[in-house]
Amino acid sequence: MRRSLVLTDESARHWFRRSLPPHIKQDLIPIPAESLWRLTAEDVRGFASVYLAATAAIFAFII
Repeated sequence: MRRSLVLTDESARHWFRRSLPPHIKQDLIPIPAESLWRLTAEDVRGFASVYLAATAAIFAFII
């Protein structure tokens, strides 16, 4: 009979989360799906800064 080192938790759907020990899974906080799809000001600021940095780098290599 083959036994795994960690007892699995069938309530976790992902194979990696099932393999985690219970003391680690206590710290995992479920994030609601609707909050993952919200566009925040930090997201817009990050996109704008990356876009401007990439544009400046491309122009620096061209010139």
